[in-house]
Amino acid sequence: MVSKPHGGKLVYRVARGNRRERLLSEIDELPKVIVDMDLAIDLENIAVGIYSPLTGFMMREDFEYVIKHMRLSNDLPWTMPIILDVSEEEAKGFREGDVIAVYYEGNIPMATMVVDEIYDYDKRMYAENVFKTIDSNHPGVSRIYRRRNFLLGGDIELINYIPNPYERFTLRPFETRVLFRERGWRTIVGFQTRNAPHMGHEYVQKTALAFVDGLFINPVIGKKKRGDFRDDVILSAYETLIKNYYPWSSVVLGIVRYEMKYAGPREAVHHAIMRKNFGCTHFIVGRDHAGVGNYYKPYEAQEIFSEFPDLGITPLFFREFFYCRKCGGIVHDKICPHSEEYRIRFSGTMIRKTILENKLPSKEMMRPEVAKVILGFEKPFVE
Repeated sequence: MVSKPHGGKLVYRVARGNRRERLLSEIDELPKVIVDMDLAIDLENIAVGIYSPLTGFMMREDFEYVIKHMRLSNDLPWTMPIILDVSEEEAKGFREGDVIAVYYEGNIPMATMVVDEIYDYDKRMYAENVFKTIDSNHPGVSRIYRRRNFLLGGDIELINYIPNPYERFTLRPFETRVLFRERGWRTIVGFQTRNAPHMGHEYVQKTALAFVDGLFINPVIGKKKRGDFRDDVILSAYETLIKNYYPWSSVVLGIVRYEMKYAGPREAVHHAIMRKNFGCTHFIVGRDHAGVGNYYKPYEAQEIFSEFPDLGITPLFFREFFYCRKCGGIVHDKICPHSEEYRIRFSGTMIRKTILENKLPSKEMMRPEVAKVILGFEKPFVE
């Protein structure tokens, strides 16, 4: 059976019909907060239930419980703060109980929000607990230090989605749940990715698929760093892989718009909760999931799941895979006895280097059809 939403009920806070028209007609009269892409995506993810059971941005009690205990104040597992930050000047202009307008980039009215609480917070404590470091070289920590000094907590109601160039690939939780049921899937494994697929990714997906009814490939679409595959390249590569190497009845491809925080273990749990809300019963957690640099141990993102027996989604843990020339296939160190000289590692860096040289990666590394699609893009990487 498709998993129950986190907290038991799928949140949906999108204004429609007459309700939406009325909110739009009144929004110019409300106090205004302007949000960036990161916050706008969080707002959308609250509204469509990806962050169920949240109905708005966190108030102090939930925020502090999450920071200290990795749970909401009602003891439900939750590992990442979802917050709306404002400047001191903005905070002084609001009162608890106010209804405010949330705008994206100044000109798109996104939502209304009831301001239930205005509070300050300790950025250093936030960083130390969530990211396990206060080092500003960590991209997530750097983002926290740049955030404004006050937080607004309260329920939101979405009026407009922000522009989405990948609407064709966008499936929201109320849609995936219907789709999974229509396909007769009782067990679904979610796979998160930020890369074009190589053979190691495919092997992990198909290994997991051997134990469940369906695979939900759920690429993260959003801000990328220089040298990453572009979003359109990732989606074209996956479309090609699925067309050529998967039964259509076994896999669904749908994006999630989300700004990576690189919080390692905590974020791995958060990613699992998001996929639970889409309807997944299982979630693939790889080596160094959501990690960056050397801030987390290689399998720390898998070990943290032992602290959440009540999570409501089953994590599937995979070791690092490689191609062994002596074994003649893709293996890992628990099943392959051969020395390093026989092993071909799945190296994203090596694949990028080969593609930049306008060459096809080896067939042990990447499907030729996928590689050719990538090479068909004049500039497949973020510059």
